[in-house]
Amino acid sequence: MTIYQEKATQATALLRELDLDCWLTFARETGQHPDPGVELVLGTSLTWNSALLFGRGGERVAIVGRFDVENVRLAGVFDEVVGYDEDLRAPLLETLERLAPRQIGLNYSVHDHTADGLSAGMERLLRELLHGTSFVERLTSAEALLGRLRARKTPSEVERIAAAVATTEEILAWLTPQIRVGASEAELAALVHGEFARRGLPSAWDWEYCPTLNTGPDSPLGHVAPQPHIRVQPGHLVHIDLGVRQDGYCSDLQRMWYVLRPGESLPPPEIQRAMHTVVAAIEAGAAALRPGVAGWEVDAAARQVVVAAGYPEYRHALGHGLGRACHDGGPLLGPRWPRYGTAPEQLVEAGHVYTLELGVPTPAGYLALEEDVVVTNTGCRFISSFQRELWLR
Repeated sequence: MTIYQEKATQATALLRELDLDCWLTFARETGQHPDPGVELVLGTSLTWNSALLFGRGGERVAIVGRFDVENVRLAGVFDEVVGYDEDLRAPLLETLERLAPRQIGLNYSVHDHTADGLSAGMERLLRELLHGTSFVERLTSAEALLGRLRARKTPSEVERIAAAVATTEEILAWLTPQIRVGASEAELAALVHGEFARRGLPSAWDWEYCPTLNTGPDSPLGHVAPQPHIRVQPGHLVHIDLGVRQDGYCSDLQRMWYVLRPGESLPPPEIQRAMHTVVAAIEAGAAALRPGVAGWEVDAAARQVVVAAGYPEYRHALGHGLGRACHDGGPLLGPRWPRYGTAPEQLVEAGHVYTLELGVPTPAGYLALEEDVVVTNTGCRFISSFQRELWLR
């Protein structure tokens, strides 16, 4: 069974779980306008106006343009693949009449970007196609289905994420000897890009900012392109944030080095204290991460450790979903800030994969770590090799 078939099976179960009769992905030109429904359960692009329908009784019907029929059929997801030439209205209405759904879930969402694939134009077109029927009054959001479908990773998906993490850790081990006094951020990032290219792997997010690489206190934070004029110096912290996309799934890690000054054998006490605080905060978040807990509660457990140690709060969420996208939707391990919408209120489930990431400022530069974990039935398991001590250069 392919991953797409696994996700399609999950989708049918979710329709029953959520008491939703029908899930409809309505899309076109998905090579230019990706849609989460196509990405999750089909894995091939669609050209003309297309309708992918899942019924709670197990029905799976794809209505696609004539020249997409064979690719959709070969995917092995849909029991019925209907091709058309001029207009999909007739086969769409016939299928809906046969399914007779009380509600039809569409791919739009106010708060979850990974569930928001239906464009305004396509929604308008769908309503025109359904005009004069009762189906137009039955349209609703499928964001709950899409959020759970994306967040609940199958064992095959977890294996792919773990493989991407392992590859990223190999690249980090290769990079360590290259971190030398005088090397610029841009030079080190170019070395990482070269290793990505040698392995034939795209970056997990924008190539220009992946990796993000910082050295010392003057380096700007955030997803900023590594700077050619900022160079590694003794007494600097060197920070990297990177990930790869491998077999369709992403990794996302942050790692830290300290560059020893002449006569030093260990980082200064204040740098060691900062590292221990970040490690302790991630441990606290991991200890709180288990099925049934709200995302904001996990964030609060880690945030309290940082604040209690006298550091300012990090100005982002502790963790986000990880999978086909680096920011993969579903519940967010973050504070209940308006900009995060309802995501921090959602409950963690077994099979979710998250990052755990935070940092604190120091005189030597920003000190931050990011680990990748999978939620188990009783807690969570680290997919990445948890960095608990600074790597020394």
